[in-house]
Amino acid sequence: MKTTLQFSEFIQSPRARVWETMLDPDSYRLWTSEFCEGSCYEGSWAQGSRIRFLAPNGDGMTSEIAENRLHERISIRHLGEVKAGVDDLESASVKDWAPAYENYTFTEAPGGTEIQVSVEVTPDFVPYMKDTFPKALRRLKSLCESGS
Repeated sequence: MKTTLQFSEFIQSPRARVWETMLDPDSYRLWTSEFCEGSCYEGSWAQGSRIRFLAPNGDGMTSEIAENRLHERISIRHLGEVKAGVDDLESASVKDWAPAYENYTFTEAPGGTEIQVSVEVTPDFVPYMKDTFPKALRRLKSLCESGS
């Protein structure tokens, strides 16, 4: 059983800048460090493409981009786990939750951009995500607003 969590952040930057900062490999590492120091991704953000979200030890998530509407919406369909660099799409523990979606919507707002996030998680991840996702969005906000 999955729970859908919602988060949002107002960022005083244009949508294109927020989008580019969120997805750029270098700034992605910075804002996602709130989840795991050294986080990165391998693959493409193009719709239909496979992408892997990884910790430095090679563990993470294997996913595909379900939707990509430039500067408007990105939807990630998480398909399984990566363990020691190997994709796992079939184990019972993965089938308990996969697929799970992580969606980002970018809306123009007076003076900037409202980013809204919905993420499907299993109950055991709810406390972690409620604590960590707002911190990551504040880090993204800081990167966008500082011009870094």
